[in-house]
Amino acid sequence: MQIAYHQHHAQRLTHPLKKVDGVFERVSWEQALDEIAKRLRAIVDEHGPRAFAYMGGGGQGSHFQAAFAVRLLRALGSQYHYSPLAQELTGNYWAQGRVIGRQYLFTLPDHAAADLLLAIGWNGWMSHQIPQARRWFEKISRDPHRLLIVVDPHRTETSRLADIHLALRPGTDALLARAMIAIILQQGWENRAYIEQHVAGFDKIEPWFKDFDAAAAIRVCELDEAQVREVAHLFATRQSCLHNDLGVFMNRHSTATTYLHTLLLAVCGRIGVRGGNIIPGYLATLGVHSDEREARTWRTVATGFPAILGTFPPNVMPEEIMSDGPERLRAVIVANSNPLRSYADTTAFEKAFGRLDLLVTLEIAMSETAALSHYVLPARSAYEAWDGSFFAWNFPEVFFQMRRPVVEPEGEPLEDSEILVRLARRLGILPTIPHSLYEAARQDRAAYGRELKAFAQEHPESAALLPFIAAETLGPVMGSVNRAALWEMLQTAPRSFHENAVRAGFPDDPSLGNRVFDALMEHPEGTWIGQCDPDDNLAQVRTPDGKLQVHIPEMEEWVRSIDASSEEEALRGDAQFPLILQAGRHDDTNANTLMRDPAWNRGRRVGTLVMHPEDAADLDLVDGQQVQVSTEAGSVSAELQLSASIRRGVVAMPHGFGLDYEGQTVGANVNRLTKSTHRDPVAGTPLHRYIRCRVDRVPVTDRSRS
Repeated sequence: MQIAYHQHHAQRLTHPLKKVDGVFERVSWEQALDEIAKRLRAIVDEHGPRAFAYMGGGGQGSHFQAAFAVRLLRALGSQYHYSPLAQELTGNYWAQGRVIGRQYLFTLPDHAAADLLLAIGWNGWMSHQIPQARRWFEKISRDPHRLLIVVDPHRTETSRLADIHLALRPGTDALLARAMIAIILQQGWENRAYIEQHVAGFDKIEPWFKDFDAAAAIRVCELDEAQVREVAHLFATRQSCLHNDLGVFMNRHSTATTYLHTLLLAVCGRIGVRGGNIIPGYLATLGVHSDEREARTWRTVATGFPAILGTFPPNVMPEEIMSDGPERLRAVIVANSNPLRSYADTTAFEKAFGRLDLLVTLEIAMSETAALSHYVLPARSAYEAWDGSFFAWNFPEVFFQMRRPVVEPEGEPLEDSEILVRLARRLGILPTIPHSLYEAARQDRAAYGRELKAFAQEHPESAALLPFIAAETLGPVMGSVNRAALWEMLQTAPRSFHENAVRAGFPDDPSLGNRVFDALMEHPEGTWIGQCDPDDNLAQVRTPDGKLQVHIPEMEEWVRSIDASSEEEALRGDAQFPLILQAGRHDDTNANTLMRDPAWNRGRRVGTLVMHPEDAADLDLVDGQQVQVSTEAGSVSAELQLSASIRRGVVAMPHGFGLDYEGQTVGANVNRLTKSTHRDPVAGTPLHRYIRCRVDRVPVTDRSRS
C-alpha cells in the first residue's frame, strides 16, 4: 500500500530540465539530448575517455538500463562504471572470483535444501534477499530438524528466531572466521575427501590456521568458547550454508572476511553441493570478469582502484573528480541513483559534483543529486516501464520476470534505456542500420531474427551494439526499448543458459530464444526459464584445473595479521569518539532515497539513532530527545531511540533519510557522518558498520533552529 507514495508525489519529474543561471528551465527532449551529446563529445575529444563515467545500474531492481549505459560508455572508450554493487559486494566477488575463476560466478546459499543456515551480519527479516524471507524464517524456526545460527552483535528480529545467537564484539567477524577455521582443522572436522577432489592450494593455506590460538581470538570476540566450538562442529558436519551481508561487507577487514568465509565453505566441502553455497544459473550475469592482474583492466587514476565485476567503487569518485591530473573525471551520467544520499561522504560528493563540467541525471524524482545537475531527464518508474532484475536467488531453477507497465506515465518520461539510445544516436555511436532490418521488424520475429543475424555476420564490429540496434528497429514495434533488448538477449544468450533452458523443457533448437520470450510474455508474474544441474554444480568452476583455488597470495599477509593481540589493540577505545556507529540499519521505515514523500511513514519514528538504555543513562540522555552525532566526517542531529536490542557501546542509524522534500528535511542523513576514505583496501567499499563516533546533547542554538 506504500507504492503510491513512490509513484505519485510532489517531486516526480515529468519533463526534461536544463539548469540556466542556477534555475531549472523546461526544455524539449531534442534540445536536451542535442546539447548533452555535444558537450559530452567535446569533453571526451579534448580530455580523453577517462574523463567520462556512468553511475548507476541497480535502481529499483530495474537493470536493463545498465546494458545500454555500459555499451554507451564503452563506445566512447571509457570503462568507468560506478555501480551500487561496488558500494557493497565487490570484495566478496573479488575473493570468490579468484577461488572459482570468474567474478560473476559468486556463490549463494542454497537455503531451501540446507538443514543449517549460518547468517553472519544479516538481518534477513528486515533486508530479505531471499524469496518470501519472513515466511521462510518462520518455517525454519519451527522445524526441529533444521538450525538457524545468527552471528550479529545485536539482538535483531532474525537473531530472536535463531537456535544459536553469537553476539560477537563489533568488528571481529574476520577474527571469528579465522578462529572457526582453525578449530575445524585442528579438530580434524574438515572434509578431506572433498578437498582432495575439488580444492587446490589447501596445503598453502592450512599453515595459516594450524597453530592459531582460537581460544584467545574468541575471548577478543567476547564470545563463549564452547559455543563457538559447537557452531564450528555443526557447520562442518551438517548440510550447511552461509549467508553473509552488509554487517560483513561494510565492516572491518571486509574483503579478508569474505575470503575467510569462502575458505570456511571450502574446507567443509560446502561449495557447489546441495544445501551448501551454490553457483546459481542466470539469464545474464551482473557484470563481467575484470581481473586486475591484466593490463586491459582499468584502474582509477587518482586512487588506483581496479574494476571488480567491471565496476568501480563510488567511494573514490569524489577524489577522481577533485584530482588535478589531466585525466581527471569531468563528466558523469547518473541513472536511477542518488549518490548525494546513498553513498558515503555527502559533503565530499557535493563539493566534487560542483566541479564537474557536465552532470546529467536520469531519474523519476527531483533527488538531491538531480538538484545539482546541469540536465535532469525524466525516466519512467518501475511501474510505468518494461523492466526486470537479474539478481538470482533460486536453485536449481532459474527464474525471471519481465515486469510490464501497470500505470500510465504523466508528462514526457521515457524508459531510461530509451533515453540512452537516443543519446547514443546523437553521439554518432550507432552504425548505419539497413532499411531491411526495419522492414523485417514490422513482419515477424523469425524474419527479423534472420535479418539481424545476417547483419551481425556482415558487421562483426557492431556486435557490442546489438541491443541498440534492436532498440532502434524492434523497439518501436514492441513499444519498448527494454522489451526489444530482452528479445535480443535471448537470441544471444550463453551456451550455459541454453543448456539450462533445455533442461527446463524448452526445445533444443534455434527457436529456443523465441519460446522463452513468449513464455515470459505469457507470464507477467514471471516463470522458470531454466534448470541447473543440481548434481554437477562445480562444473561451472572456471579455473585452469577446474578446482577451487583457495590460496590467494595477496591475502596471506592480511589474513595472518588478524590475530587476538593485533585485534585487541586495533579495537581499543577512542577518547574523542568512544562509541561505534553502525550506519545503514534496516527497519520497516526505510526503503531507499526515492521514497521521498514522508507521508508513507506517517505515525512512525523514522531516522532515529538507536542506543542502549544503559549507555543513554551514562550520558544523561533520554528517549525521544534530539542528540548530536559526531564523527571524523561531520555532525548531524537525530532523535534518540532507546532499545535493549542493540549492544552497549554501539549506536545505529538507518540510511535513506535526510531527504529534502518540499521545504523540509526528512530525518538525518547518516552519510554526512561517513568518510569516503574509510574503505576496504581491495574493493574500496565503505566500512559503514564500524565508524567511531560521539553522541552529545544538541547545543541550545541548534535546538532552537530545529
